[in-house]
Amino acid sequence: RAQRQSCGKAQIWPRLQKNSAALKVPKSTVASIILKWNTFGTTRTLPRDGCPAKLSYRGRRALVREVKKNPKITVAELQRCSREMGESCRKSTITAALHQSELYGRVARRKPLLSARHMK
Repeated sequence: RAQRQSCGKAQIWPRLQKNSAALKVPKSTVASIILKWNTFGTTRTLPRDGCPAKLSYRGRRALVREVKKNPKITVAELQRCSREMGESCRKSTITAALHQSELYGRVARRKPLLSARHMK
């Protein structure tokens, strides 16, 4: 029967405390560096997967804010707003960003047919 190895947490914890005290950095930082070394074999910043996002997180939040402020706004108008913010992108990109924020059906809504009697 193979001898069972210990979990390692009990053994690593005193070393984390000693290393973090010696380097004067938080224990969580030392732990994350050790985890990264064990996972990737290096502590360098590795290239990311996929292409970078067209819209920044801030730009996406701004679009969501515009949509919540005015639900009748069209995607073309949102595209104009994003261009003014300095992030030009396609209509499909804006639609995808709104879908990620769980906002669907962003096309111009029909104007409600209100007469003077309805508005009383």
